[in-house]
Amino acid sequence: MGWLPLLLLLTQCSGAPGQRSPLNDFQVLRGTELQHLRHAVGPGPWQEDVADAEECAGRCGPLLDCRAFHYNVSSHGCQLLPWTQYSPYTQLKRSGRCDLFQKKDYVQTCIMDNGVKYRGTVAITTGGLPCQHWSHRFPNDHKYTPTLRNGLEENFCRNPDRDPGGPWCYTTDPAVRFQSCGIKSCREAACVWCNGEDYRGAVDRTESGRECQRWDLQRPHAHPFEPGKFLDKDLDDNYCRNPDGSERPWCYTTDPQVEREFCDLPRCGSEAQPRHEATTLDCFRGKGEGYRGTANTTAAGVPCQRWDAQNPHQHRFAPEKYACKFTPTSAPHAHLEENFCRNPDRDSHGPWCYTTDPGTPFDYCALRRCDDDQPPSILEPPDQVVFEKCGKRVTRLDQQRSRLRVVGGQPGNSPWTVSLRNRQGQHFCGGSLVKEQWVLTARQCFSSCHVPLMGYEVWLGTLFQNPQPGEPSLQQVPVAKMVCGPSGSQLVLLKLERPVTLNQRVALICLPPERYVVPPGTKCEIAGWGETKGTGNNKVLNVASLNVISNQKCNVKHRGRVRENEMCTEGLLAPVGACEGDYGGPLACFTHDCWVLEGIIIPNRVCARPRWPAIFMRVSVFTDWIHKVMRLG
Repeated sequence: MGWLPLLLLLTQCSGAPGQRSPLNDFQVLRGTELQHLRHAVGPGPWQEDVADAEECAGRCGPLLDCRAFHYNVSSHGCQLLPWTQYSPYTQLKRSGRCDLFQKKDYVQTCIMDNGVKYRGTVAITTGGLPCQHWSHRFPNDHKYTPTLRNGLEENFCRNPDRDPGGPWCYTTDPAVRFQSCGIKSCREAACVWCNGEDYRGAVDRTESGRECQRWDLQRPHAHPFEPGKFLDKDLDDNYCRNPDGSERPWCYTTDPQVEREFCDLPRCGSEAQPRHEATTLDCFRGKGEGYRGTANTTAAGVPCQRWDAQNPHQHRFAPEKYACKFTPTSAPHAHLEENFCRNPDRDSHGPWCYTTDPGTPFDYCALRRCDDDQPPSILEPPDQVVFEKCGKRVTRLDQQRSRLRVVGGQPGNSPWTVSLRNRQGQHFCGGSLVKEQWVLTARQCFSSCHVPLMGYEVWLGTLFQNPQPGEPSLQQVPVAKMVCGPSGSQLVLLKLERPVTLNQRVALICLPPERYVVPPGTKCEIAGWGETKGTGNNKVLNVASLNVISNQKCNVKHRGRVRENEMCTEGLLAPVGACEGDYGGPLACFTHDCWVLEGIIIPNRVCARPRWPAIFMRVSVFTDWIHKVMRLG
């Protein structure tokens, strides 16, 4: 049978009350299609006679050669797929009309019960031995014959004999006939810190053994926690979560007589918590959750604020403000002692603290990663990314007028680019609107992190550096707060006095995932009202296109000075690039149907120098910091 995935869309499901939904066997990826990169297999059939996605799940579920499906709400059709995102030659692709449902057994990385239904792609044992193919009888002979029903594919770990130890395989070592693959149960794969508001595991049963109701269904129990309205709660499928700050994770059940129950999940205790580092170490492993040293200054040399103090910075890690009570006395596992550097929220940058500097709410500590646990380079191939409601713009008539000649640019539409204004109302730098009340810009735009902000404004919604008084689309918002970025970031976040109004001329730009790397060759744009060196009109917003190049190629010209927290665009024969007045503005790259803020314009040795790659600050290295600043307010 041949198959070819098409673009399709999810709808809310319905069904008879009190019945288990077949959708419970599936995980959904919203706004996503599954694409096969090789077309040796032909297109599969549309099924146009289904009532909803639930009926499509009912058709796919019993079929051994169906592993996923798409659903189209406009045509009420679905397409059954023999692949998942982990199958060879497949990739996930952003779609405005499509949601993808995949069978849990094929995409979960943990097992339920003893893993008899596990159909994942792990193929190595706990001892590091590669698995032998199930269709092979050498070096270890065996009695099993691969079929669709028993799922003995390739050399993947399976449990055909219901071994209590979970999935296993025959090994390629003649001296070791078989060995366990050590795949964790979903219950043990993720433990619960505090009240489990950040639990994101895959357990879908309550403590009494009842199956959980899907969060995107309203039966058998109607509820207010619709996934689309609580995006930060990760209300995935029918997994246990804690969206309302309860005592611990819970779910609505599929039993009409029992509305909701807590889930039986292991707590992160002495046996489950991260390894504690000796107090004398000046390094940390992983994310540093287990660091228990006595470092108490930031990388910039600023002393840390005590965790049990609320001055100069109020924070959520206090009994009266945080449901989990991450405090020195009430959460021993957090060990928020005195003013020592810690990582209670598992920030990817490692241990941090609130600072004693009123102008810097928090910063990362002067700690290095231990040599035996170096993080992977960010310059590895990027993962697939899906963005939501940001980075969209509408083509404007202004762009279709005269093409006047940032340097070498032309008037363009960049609704997330803002103009920073000093006390005299003069433009001095650019910036990017990353949230309705937050602008990201460059540290070089300010003389210090403690500049009095009275009179500073952000102007949005205009193409002109000096718009006419009363221009209807112009928004002028005072700057209320400045937060300088971590050491070496060259970033500054500005909090505005009030949220801006989003419209066709004012839009948010997407932030990249932490440590995301833009593939070389990606088309990007810079925008600004800066100096044009005679190539155009610096009274209007100019936009120029540039292509990303790898840091390795960039360092050929720059002689190894480009760091991983920086990125480059190729040098052109003509002078095209950023100059005075553009600093702090965006390098926006088109990624999966959205414009994403991948770089920040910083001063280069010579602006718009022909044939020389331009260097930008790489935003993805500091995405976690940006989100934390905005979250803390």
